[in-house]
Amino acid sequence: MREEGAMKVAVSSTGSELTSAVDPRFGRAPWFLFVDTETGDSEALDNGASAGAGSGAGIGAAEAVIRRGATHVLTGHCGPNAFRALSAAGVTVVVGASGTVGEAIEALKSGEMETANGPDVAGHSGM
Repeated sequence: MREEGAMKVAVSSTGSELTSAVDPRFGRAPWFLFVDTETGDSEALDNGASAGAGSGAGIGAAEAVIRRGATHVLTGHCGPNAFRALSAAGVTVVVGASGTVGEAIEALKSGEMETANGPDVAGHSGM
């Protein structure tokens, strides 16, 4: 997938910096970094409320990402409820991201990552 033009990408992250590692979990990632691919500007969002939820973490995280105006989500894995919510809002989901947030953004921009056609993990019924 090679993307042209500006994207606002939400990346599931272990921390609040571009040098932080991509968190493989979408709903339970402690942070999301929102990166404007045209300007390089980034903004961190603490996902503690969704990450600590007993259930519904994916939907809560998806709602936060949608509210912030993300056009794309980059993550390691995405479950069915989050995937449905993101897709319904027109957000492109890309799974299989790894490395640092900055590296994942560069991989997306260079066309090294593919859009997900559906969730790649089963949903959870609480933890």
